[in-house]
Amino acid sequence: MEQLLLGIKSLTYQQVIMYFIGGVLIYLAIKKEYEPMLLLPIGFGAILANIPVIPGVPGIASDEGVLGILKNAGILNELFPALIFIAVGAMIDFTPLLQMPSMLFFGAAAQFGIFMTILFALLLGFDIKEAASIGIIGAADGPTSIFVASRFAKHLLGPISVAAYSYMSLVPIIQPAIIKLLTTKNERKIRMEYKEVKVSKTVKILFPIIVTIIAGIIAPISVTLIGLLMFGNLIRESGVLDRLSESAQNELANLVTLLLGITIGSTMSAEAFLNIQTAKIMALGLFAFVFDTAGGVLFAKFLNLFVKNKYNPMVGAAGISAFPMSARVIQKLAKEEDPSNFILMQAASANVAGQIGSIIAGSVVLALLS
Repeated sequence: MEQLLLGIKSLTYQQVIMYFIGGVLIYLAIKKEYEPMLLLPIGFGAILANIPVIPGVPGIASDEGVLGILKNAGILNELFPALIFIAVGAMIDFTPLLQMPSMLFFGAAAQFGIFMTILFALLLGFDIKEAASIGIIGAADGPTSIFVASRFAKHLLGPISVAAYSYMSLVPIIQPAIIKLLTTKNERKIRMEYKEVKVSKTVKILFPIIVTIIAGIIAPISVTLIGLLMFGNLIRESGVLDRLSESAQNELANLVTLLLGITIGSTMSAEAFLNIQTAKIMALGLFAFVFDTAGGVLFAKFLNLFVKNKYNPMVGAAGISAFPMSARVIQKLAKEEDPSNFILMQAASANVAGQIGSIIAGSVVLALLS
């Protein structure tokens, strides 16, 4: 009987709090359908990581436990994020961006929040590498956040990952509020001309190859990120690897997302998660998302001072990496203001540019601090 009561005797109130936090993530995933593929495994992983450990028996999240082995083999050596990039690349159609290359500027402008957040993190007492890892939450790209944190701030991997994916799931709530605060009703009604431009198969095939070479030469440390993203896209566009492309988009994406989510959750032990640093990271993560959205919107408004054909400022907000969620949010807002206004293609183009922009921003941070 004493052996059976060891777990109860070892249970702490901090672990109970983590059960509640894990339960909230699971609730958001199931009831609200906020990024369920990630929040549900993360929430359950947090519960698993806080099951009391009996002396002499390795816990499931310890280095000898299943989740500890997965963390060492898949996250700390960057394998899972890299595999996710192959899957994401196979899912992305860069055609809208190739039809409207100017949207690349919005993909760059919407990374403003990353660098602002780094500065504020430094002011809050984090060292430069911790601040950089926190700032990348603003990339709105979970794998990039994990990749940078695993290099620079392994001890903050749990809260950074949770903040990145949680705020990604809240894009439909965060972005409309910021956009409406920074724009007028007339600005949100601006129509953007869209011309169908045929993009040849040759261009689609050359694009991932050329981007990889240029990015690799300028910032060699970016090859893991941009190279595998473009490899996945090359599989898609080649037209001769349909089975591999479908496998990358489905089986590979599903399996790695499952393992990534529950492994991230396993880093959320009460000791590592329940502290003032986590509260700061969650606040800074929200700050990063707000400034990313604001940066894109304000950049579009700035361009409108000089161009004849005005940009709808909402399209600038789609320059974050949360693809394709942000583009859909922007189209929904445009439709609310004017049911006949269709800016989905422009928003999708900016959103795809944001995917590239977030990786380049992460690579720049890695190159500068490595």
